Amino acid sequence: MSLGAGIFLVVVGAILAFALNVQVGWIDLHLVGYILMVAGVIGIIIGIVLLTRRRTSVATTRTAVDPATGERVTRRTGESDDIV
Repeated sequence: MSLGAGIFLVVVGAILAFALNVQVGWIDLHLVGYILMVAGVIGIIIGIVLLTRRRTSVATTRTAVDPATGERVTRRTGESDDIV
């Protein structure tokens, strides 16, 4: 969940919990508002953690001489620690 979606959930939850004065028989809008606010705060925290984690990449270059032909051989490898 992105930061924007978390903020949206907090705002909608606050409107349902504090701004509306409507009684519906089959659902408690105040409780739904509190649940949405908690879900939004959790989403914001997860979004911040995912934004601040470190991403590392490693590049390795190896050079050797081919014993059969005498040519110089260069090998490059790269790794990335990105988790999507």
